[in-house]
Amino acid sequence: MSEPEILNLYRAYIDCLNRQDWPALGRFVDQDVYYNGQRVGLSGYREMLENDFRAIPDLQFVIDLLLADPPHVAARLCFDCTPTGQLFGLPVNGQRVSFTENVFYEFSDGRIRNVHSVIDKAAVEAQVTHASQNDR
Repeated sequence: MSEPEILNLYRAYIDCLNRQDWPALGRFVDQDVYYNGQRVGLSGYREMLENDFRAIPDLQFVIDLLLADPPHVAARLCFDCTPTGQLFGLPVNGQRVSFTENVFYEFSDGRIRNVHSVIDKAAVEAQVTHASQNDR
C-alpha cells in the first residue's frame, strides 16, 4: 500500500468513527486487532468505541497531524468534548475538556491490525482540577 493510499484509508476510517458507522468498521479494522498490546478483536474494538461515544455524546476525532510510513500510520488526534460523567477516572460531569491522543497504527492487508494509543490524561486532570478550584 502506498503512502497516499494508506493516508486516504486512514481518513476514511476516521470518517467512519465520526459517523459512528459501526457496521462499516470491519472495512478498516482487522478481525484480530490488538489495542495497546492486547488482542481485543474487532468486536472488542467496536465495543470500546461505542462506549466512548456513549460516555462522550459529542465526541469527534479531529486529525491534527498525520504521517505515514507504510504499513504504519502515526496521528495526533485532538478532542474538544463534553463527557457526561467520568473520563479516565476523573469526574468531568458535563464539563467541556480538550485533550490529545498520539496513536500509532500498523496495517496488514489493508486493515488496522495494531493500535498503540497514548492519551494526554494529564490535560483533562488539569482542566477538571482547575474547574473544581474555581467552584470553591
